[in-house]
Amino acid sequence: MFRGMRSILYKEFIHLRRDPFSLFLMLMVPMIQMTIFGYAIDMDVKDISTGIVDLCRTSDSRDIISALKNSGYFKVEYSTTDSRELESLIVSGKIRVGVIIPADFSRNLEGNRSAAVQVLIDGSDSTPAMNALNVTSSVGLIKSMERLLPRTGWTSTEPPVEMRQRILFNPTMRSANFMVPGLAGIVMQVITVFLTAFSIVREREQGTLEQLMVTPVTRLGLMIGKILPYSLVGFVETCTVLLVMHYIFLVPITGSLVLLLSLAVLFLFSALGLGLFISTVATTQIQALMLSFFTILPSVLLSGFMFPRSSMPEIIQWMSTLIPVTYFIEILRGIIIRGAGFYELLPNILALAIFGIVLIWFSSLRFQKRLG
Repeated sequence: MFRGMRSILYKEFIHLRRDPFSLFLMLMVPMIQMTIFGYAIDMDVKDISTGIVDLCRTSDSRDIISALKNSGYFKVEYSTTDSRELESLIVSGKIRVGVIIPADFSRNLEGNRSAAVQVLIDGSDSTPAMNALNVTSSVGLIKSMERLLPRTGWTSTEPPVEMRQRILFNPTMRSANFMVPGLAGIVMQVITVFLTAFSIVREREQGTLEQLMVTPVTRLGLMIGKILPYSLVGFVETCTVLLVMHYIFLVPITGSLVLLLSLAVLFLFSALGLGLFISTVATTQIQALMLSFFTILPSVLLSGFMFPRSSMPEIIQWMSTLIPVTYFIEILRGIIIRGAGFYELLPNILALAIFGIVLIWFSSLRFQKRLG
C-alpha cells in the first residue's frame, strides 16, 4: 500500500533543499506576520486626530481641551480660529473630530447658564466615531459635576457643560457605508496583484521567456506591455465592484464618480506594479503565490480597512504607509462617504502616483533579458 513512499519523501526533501527561498517563505513569513499583527491589532481606539477651535480662550475653555487630551482618546493636531477650516480638515480626512468652543462659553458658566461645546465627528469610520461620541459625553458630564458639586442654586434644567455632538457624513453610523468602500479597495488589490504576479514567472517556467529576449523590446516597454491588458481587466472589475456596492449594499456615492474612476485607474497601476515586482522576484509560481499571499494580510489589517491606524504603534503606522491600498482606501472613503474633492485627497493621490512609478521602474530594473 505504501510502496515507494520513502523514495517520494526523499525526492521532495531534496526539492525543498534546492529551493531555500520557498522554505524561508514557508517558515519565516508566518512568524513575521504574527509578530507585526500582534502589535498592530488593537480594538481600543485612542489618539483620534482632533482639531480645536477655541474662540473663548479662557481657563474654562483650556480646561475642556485639557480634559479631552488627558482622556487619551484625542490627539490635538490642529488648532484654528475658523470653523469652516475645521470642517475642511474633516472632509480631507486629516482629522476625525473637531471641537468648537464658542466665545461666550465662560460667560455662560459664570452666569449660571448652560455652556455648549460643539463636537463635529467624522462618521465615515464608525469605530472611532462611537468612541469619540461616548468619551466627549463623559467629559461633558464630568465637567458638569465638577461645577455642580461645590455650588448651590443652579436652577437651569440643563447641565453646566453641554457637549453637542454632530455626526457628519454617516449620521446613522451604518457599518456598510464604512466597510464596503474599504472592501472594494482590498478586493481590487488582491485581484490585480494575483493577475500580474505570475506573468514573468509563467513565461520562465513555460520556456517562452527566450522569445521575449530576442524581441526588440526594452525592459520598461515589456513591463508596461505586461500591465496594460490586466489594467483593462482591473478597470472592468472596478466598475463591477462599485455597481455591487451601490445597488446591492446601497452605499451612496457622495462625491464625483469621474474622479473616483480616474483615481481607481491610478491605483490599478500601483497594484499591478506590485504584482509585477513580485513576478520579477519569484523564480517559481509557488514563490509568486506565497509572496502574493504575503501582501494580503498587511493590506487587510494595516491599511485602516478593519482597524483604525491611529490605534497602532507608530512603527506599524509607518509600515502601513508602504502599502498602496492604504491611500486608496482613504480616497474611496473620502469620495464615497465625505464627498471629498481632488485637492482634499491630493496627498493620497501623489502617494499612489509615486508608488506606481517606483514599482514599475523597479520591476523593469530587476528584469534581465537573460534566462534565470
